[in-house]
Amino acid sequence: MKPTALLSIAGQSIWLDNISRRLLSSGTLEKYIHEFSVVGLTSNPTIFEKAIASSRDYDEQIRELMSKDLDDEALFFELAITDLRQAADLFKPIFERTGGVDGWVSLEVSPTLANDTQGTIKQAVELHAKAARPNLYIKVPGTPEGLPAIEELTYRGVPVNVTLLFSSDQYLDAAEAYLRGLERRHREGKSLRVESVASVFISRWDRKTADRLPPSLKNRMGVAVGKECYRAYTDRYATDRYLRLRNAGAHPQRLLFASTSTKDPRLANTFYVTELAAPRTVNTMPEETLVAFQDHGRVEDLLRHDGGNGHRVLVDCEKAGVSVKATAEQLQIEGRDAFKRSWDEMLEQLRNKSSALVH
Repeated sequence: MKPTALLSIAGQSIWLDNISRRLLSSGTLEKYIHEFSVVGLTSNPTIFEKAIASSRDYDEQIRELMSKDLDDEALFFELAITDLRQAADLFKPIFERTGGVDGWVSLEVSPTLANDTQGTIKQAVELHAKAARPNLYIKVPGTPEGLPAIEELTYRGVPVNVTLLFSSDQYLDAAEAYLRGLERRHREGKSLRVESVASVFISRWDRKTADRLPPSLKNRMGVAVGKECYRAYTDRYATDRYLRLRNAGAHPQRLLFASTSTKDPRLANTFYVTELAAPRTVNTMPEETLVAFQDHGRVEDLLRHDGGNGHRVLVDCEKAGVSVKATAEQLQIEGRDAFKRSWDEMLEQLRNKSSALVH
């Protein structure tokens, strides 16, 4: 049996961390769905920046949209939603078969709104309505300003993919925002079927701390953070508080492992996938990681509900001088700023393309 099928049987959903018009038009995404057990898809500004900059696949639609006198941001969202609608339709049978657990695609709000709670809420509501697909998540960063937006959007029935989480504390803050939103709906007798995922970034930990840890702890911190988040996840959704919501129809906000490509060439290119195999979770893989895992990946021991040795490894990292809390906060800020740079570069690419297509 193929490694991706084994991972799926173990209970972990495989989502693709990539989208492009070529991926859709070539039939590659359909192949991944049917042959690689892919049941969802995520995107971010960096992914779209690369897709638009590296091809002419968007030129025809850009020409058509130029007559509408759209600003750069509105032009981008037209292009992105076109792609994501098509992807959502491909995943719709999975969405229906799994009762809304899988079959999702994701669209991120503008990174320029990272510190703007009300602006995030407004744009998220508008984008979800514009896309007009029930299986489209709106990605909102789990920053201090993003957390109130996550609660409010959940309350309003907008499915949210919480992004840029880097620790169990940040994960729990996102889970709390989700539960508060559900509880508000419950008090008003509204449906609790508002799905959500919480995306914890893994490999950036090891790249960030490579020069600050002794050899015995290098490339261990990312997996340890993932294990601690899994412990927090299983604990939170075993509480009486959540079970009351579950009895009324709620699903858990699933834990999603993101940034699972290997950065250190000394590690196996499937390292993070193998290490973070866990039931009732999602792993969103870059395309090269997905292909590598399908070719030679292994499903070994699944994560333990208690986090295994994750806590001990993080204690050792603290003793070695790496603060989990401070580094997680720094990684979140750096991630936010990196998406903002990709956003600016993407809009610049769109301006350049639009100008060139006029002449």
